[in-house]
Amino acid sequence: MLITHDTRCALDTVVDLVNTAPEDETAPEGLPDVPALAEFVRNHEVSDVGVVSSADLSAVRAVRARFAAIFAAIFAAPDARSAAGLINELVAAASTTPRLTDHDGYDWHVHYYAPGSSVADHLAADCGMALAFFVVAGEEERLRRCEAPDCRRAFVDLSRNRSRRYCDSRTCGNRLHVAAYRARRKEATG
Repeated sequence: MLITHDTRCALDTVVDLVNTAPEDETAPEGLPDVPALAEFVRNHEVSDVGVVSSADLSAVRAVRARFAAIFAAIFAAPDARSAAGLINELVAAASTTPRLTDHDGYDWHVHYYAPGSSVADHLAADCGMALAFFVVAGEEERLRRCEAPDCRRAFVDLSRNRSRRYCDSRTCGNRLHVAAYRARRKEATG
């Protein structure tokens, strides 16, 4: 599957957005305030976004919940029909307006949000379309949850053989490998 730069950026953004949601009521909110949202926008180079407000924060959290529902539908069983319905609703609500652009030194690519859209509509349109491309390509099983028992973060498996199991092999993967090694050593030494 050919993944263009803008689709890859949108996939990274939607995964990071979903991962900002608290896993339960005791976990910290990943987007606790307007400065955190502004930092998220800046870190993900979300273009054409002005100053963000508390209304933007509420709207982005609502869009994040809708993306989380899409991911949950895919994680439960790679069910393209359920995911497609949720993606269609999300993208339609964002009032998409596809247009070609070549901003910030990037070659021509398509933005799906209407000029002047809110940051929530921008994320819903561009990230929703990136997920739509995955469903069209039959690749929704590449959207995964980390297999580390204490993690469960979402990620996109872009490995050639679709074998990635952890959100980050240097943290979750390495931690589990070290624990397994120590368990084997302990068992071997009695």
